[in-house]
Amino acid sequence: MAKRQWMVVAAALLLAIVTACKTNQPSSSPAATSNSSASQSTPDQFAAVRTIYDKECKSCHGQNGTGGPVKLEDGTKLKVPSFREGHALRHPDSDYLKQITKGGDGMPAFEKKLTAEQMNDLIKFIRREFQAGAAAPAK
Repeated sequence: MAKRQWMVVAAALLLAIVTACKTNQPSSSPAATSNSSASQSTPDQFAAVRTIYDKECKSCHGQNGTGGPVKLEDGTKLKVPSFREGHALRHPDSDYLKQITKGGDGMPAFEKKLTAEQMNDLIKFIRREFQAGAAAPAK
């Protein structure tokens, strides 16, 4: 009789362990999947500068950095270069910094609107988002 009770207790324990293990497994439901991916996502290191780009740059350089023909409020027409190809890929960061700071060729100067850190972050953003993470060319 004791052997039978021992078997019942062992079977109940085994059942309890198996049941507990199954409830701890991740769910494949869409709600559980989206919560899991949201908690594991990395923060956007360019969130602040993305806002600056949207406000100060996007109207001429475009959402995707492709540039193109632009007509300014005063009627001036510009052909804005793409960040994605051509000479923009060959410019060192110092050229970008000078252009952002001083302006020129139809681009306004931002030395009084942006800090040096914001300008440098903007250059990193351009390199990462529009130039596939290309390193700045040597001077």
